[in-house]
Amino acid sequence: MPQRSSIPTDINQLAKAIVDAATGNAPPATPLEQRNPAAVELGRLGGLCGGKARASKLSPERRQEIARRAAEARWKGPEPT
Repeated sequence: MPQRSSIPTDINQLAKAIVDAATGNAPPATPLEQRNPAAVELGRLGGLCGGKARASKLSPERRQEIARRAAEARWKGPEPT
C-alpha cells in the first residue's frame, strides 16, 4: 500500500510546515519500521494466486455482472449535492 503524504491540509499548518522546512526546524523523519520477511513472503504468495483462483471459481455470468458493476461505478458521475 502506498504511504500517504504527511502534508497537512489546513493552510496554517501547511504554512508552518513550509517555514519549518525552510529554516531547518522540521522534526526528523521517522524511519519506516522493518517488516518481517516471512510475513511479506506469505502475503506475496497469497496475492499472486488470489485473483486467478477467484476468477476460476466464478461463472462467466457472475464475472460479467461484477465487471458491469465495476464499469458503472467507474463511469458514474459525481453525485449531485
